[in-house]
Amino acid sequence: MQFDYYTLDVFTDKRFGGNPLAVVTNAQSLSTEQMQTIAREFNYSETTFILPPENSSNTANVRIFTPDQELGFAGHPNIGTAWVLADPAFGKRSPMVFEELAGLVQVDVSFTDAKPDYAELTTPQTVMYGSELSSAEHKQLLSEALSIAPGDLCTDNHYPRNASTGLEFHCVELNSLSALSRVSINQQKWQQYTKHSKCFAIHLYTRATERRDIDICCRMFATLGNIREDPATGSANCALAGLLAHLDANHTGEYTYRIAQGVEMGRPSKLIARVKKTAGAITQIKIGGTAVPVMQGTLTV
Repeated sequence: MQFDYYTLDVFTDKRFGGNPLAVVTNAQSLSTEQMQTIAREFNYSETTFILPPENSSNTANVRIFTPDQELGFAGHPNIGTAWVLADPAFGKRSPMVFEELAGLVQVDVSFTDAKPDYAELTTPQTVMYGSELSSAEHKQLLSEALSIAPGDLCTDNHYPRNASTGLEFHCVELNSLSALSRVSINQQKWQQYTKHSKCFAIHLYTRATERRDIDICCRMFATLGNIREDPATGSANCALAGLLAHLDANHTGEYTYRIAQGVEMGRPSKLIARVKKTAGAITQIKIGGTAVPVMQGTLTV
């Protein structure tokens, strides 16, 4: 059997930046095991498979796989998949609605000369928060896991804690860009720390960006077979944006966060998160960006 595939770099406007994604179309005859094998072959952080929707009013059923497991939701796979389907070759109209394990994901796409120029998803779930890890023991172990000093951790706004909009991340603020750039995961200490955080993905960020066009600089590491860094993580930044808006003193408002990621990896990315808050509750989280097609071909199974 043969299947068409497309690859894109997502959350960037420059080829070979951002986060690579593979998209396999007309994948309904593939088994779960075959999808997992194909994702392992591409070896990108995620590969998506497009199937017909269960409800004909939706655009597609989209399954998302890392090289090691299936995910219920992720950010750049939705942006990239919508970008492929928005191409005149497929002609899907905006807004698109994808059926995923975490729920329905809406992606709005804008166009220039009939081609996509920006895509923005709405998370399938509102943000959920875990408990803060505030003890001196936690702080010391975390700093050792990140190979930085305890003083590099910033706890003025919040202590390290989990947040999720469909996929969970441990959100940790750092004091400076220097601290962010110096992070190197100590695997032994990291495994010890995850027993407390109960989360195998850590999203590190700083507001000390030193750039007028960026509000937050971040890095995301996850244990996916081994420890990997991701160059652009939409789901992590949705969780972070929801957490930051939640912590803001205003009970009602709209927030925009311009986020840079992937710089240390040589794959600079830009994501824009938008959050609505009403009467103290987070009511909507969106994240958007651009994508660049890179390759297309035929996959034989």
